[in-house]
Formats: sequence, structure tokens, C-alpha cells
Amino acid sequence: MWSQRRVVDYGLAKRAVVRSLRMGRTSRGDVCDAQPYLLRAARHFGEPTERLCPVCERENVTNVTYVYGDSLGRHAGQAKVTSELVAMAHDYDEFRVYVVEVCQGCSWNHLTVSYVLGNGPPDLVSQV
Repeated sequence: MWSQRRVVDYGLAKRAVVRSLRMGRTSRGDVCDAQPYLLRAARHFGEPTERLCPVCERENVTNVTYVYGDSLGRHAGQAKVTSELVAMAHDYDEFRVYVVEVCQGCSWNHLTVSYVLGNGPPDLVSQV
């Protein structure tokens, strides 16, 4: 996306959680704890993926995208589909996007990536 910046990928954290589960240090109940609201958001606003759930390995995970930011007003904290983000990036100065993967079968959920969008000034990159 044209204004995407300050990207944080949580892939390492996800792998650590899955590894801990498989080694028996973490229980399935600790990681398969999606709240009913998140499961509803996955059903109604989620975008299907081709990635198999790392816990149950029976269903593909669904990405749920949330937006937060002072400039969003009533839209802050809402689940959005990716196609809505393009228009929002043009309409708002700056807001943060969080993408959570959810398994609607076993309730696995994990933050996968976050980033900033908006038409505000670009981040200044300092050169060392």
C-alpha cells in the first residue's frame, strides 16, 4: 500500500508460541483463546487465507484487520476489510493497522503484523 510505514512483523513471536505449545510448555487453552467478538469479526469481516492453522492444522486461518488512531473518530477500533484501507489512507493523516490471524475452528489467534497508514508526512529516515 502506498503509505505503509513502520511495519512490525510478529512472525518470530508466533513461531515461539507454536514451538512452546508443541514442546508442552504452553497449553492449548492458553493459545486458543479468541474472544467471541474476534471470532464474529473473523466470520463477518475476515479475509480467508491459504495458511493452515498452526495449532489444529485442520482449517485455514482468517485475517482480521483492525484500525486505531486519534484521527479516525468513530472508526477507531473497528474491523475493516483490506479494500477499505486504501480509501482510509487517503482520508486520514495517520492511523495504525493491526492484522490478527484467527482460526474459527480451534480459536487460535495471533497478531501477525502491524503498520501505519495515512496521508500524513512520511517518516524521516536518519542516516548514520
